[in-house]
Amino acid sequence: MSKILLKNGEVLTADGSVIKADIAVTGSTITQVGKVSAGWQADRTIDCSDKLLLPGFVNTHTHAAMTLLRGYGDDMALMDWLQTKIWPAEDNLTGEDVYWGTLLAVAEMIKGGTTTFADMYFFMNDVAKAVQESGIRAVLSRGMAGVTPTASQALTESEDFYRQWHGEAEGRITVMLGPHAPYTCPPDYLKKVMSLAENLGAEIHIHLSETASEVETCRKEYGKSPIALMNDLGLFDFGVLAAHCVHVSPDDIAIMRDKGVRVAHNPGSNMKLASGIAPLPAMLAAGISVGLGTDGASSNNNLDMLEELRLAATLHKVSSLNPLVIPAAQAVDLATASGAKVLGLGKATGRLAQGYKADITIVSMTEPHWYPRHDRLSLLTYAASAADVHTVLVDGKVLLEGRRLTTIDEERLKFEANQRGMRLVESK
Repeated sequence: MSKILLKNGEVLTADGSVIKADIAVTGSTITQVGKVSAGWQADRTIDCSDKLLLPGFVNTHTHAAMTLLRGYGDDMALMDWLQTKIWPAEDNLTGEDVYWGTLLAVAEMIKGGTTTFADMYFFMNDVAKAVQESGIRAVLSRGMAGVTPTASQALTESEDFYRQWHGEAEGRITVMLGPHAPYTCPPDYLKKVMSLAENLGAEIHIHLSETASEVETCRKEYGKSPIALMNDLGLFDFGVLAAHCVHVSPDDIAIMRDKGVRVAHNPGSNMKLASGIAPLPAMLAAGISVGLGTDGASSNNNLDMLEELRLAATLHKVSSLNPLVIPAAQAVDLATASGAKVLGLGKATGRLAQGYKADITIVSMTEPHWYPRHDRLSLLTYAASAADVHTVLVDGKVLLEGRRLTTIDEERLKFEANQRGMRLVESK
């Protein structure tokens, strides 16, 4: 079992303070934080002088392989973007395309300090293969739409995917069920998803209340909001990761609180698609668990959680709806410990503490924007960039060292991604 000593770093501890400390990693686990005992001998020591050590960022919602469609169909409203650009291009996807698109996203995430992500897409065996080979941690869902000819097939594939991959890759892969949204999954179909969730013991990842038009349509069709509809159907009884939740009322928030719904907040995507600003302060005040996500890569220009940190911390300062401040330290918590809790991994990762998985992001503080150092977490939130991420460990393995990926052939990746991305839109 390998032993790694991270020495002389500035460590973000579980109580939110930053202290000078060493971290001992044994196998996949953090075994000591602070002064490491004299009898513990490392196989390898990494000098972390002038570096900030954080729990790895957690991306609570994305569609990773959509990196292949980045820059294609920008500056459009959500449904127009989906119907005229994205869905037609996705019809051309193969499993190999999804593998390379996912690997492209994983490479970006690792280089930006993200150690865990939640993905909802298709060709999920290929997504899982990319996760397994790259070493990242992931919560994966096969996207399902009940209004398509493949609705029954999606249920079968979801069951097969869960049985094959849940707990695999040395425990780094968790599988959820992924009904896309109420507007693509009618109640009768959602009941089938719930029956499958009960049989498997699986939780559910779903888009909810992303746009005003979605909520309005739901009210016209069912006489209630998407949140109220899901509650009445009993969906929330299975443990739910709800993406977006932009247009939620106080009554909706009360339901979400009472049912333990966990929210993936995607400020960058919501801004770019003009979906609105989620009532983040109100959800946090209600005690709802919230994490940060990037959504599909075409909705967001990158997979940089530091940008999501900035947006989460600043949006509500300029919003007349919620003129409340999200402090930098709280934004960092959304991207780390709270994000892990949202994905159901809060007892395993998201903190730099004894017994937690060694999912660690090491950020260099040598660039001019790290001075003066009044507040490290403020600088991380408002000044740092992905280029500052120096080294990344997941499950105790070094996946990025000195800005160099150790498990991914970056040159081949760029070639494959460009070739495949261009092919998808050739006839569009």
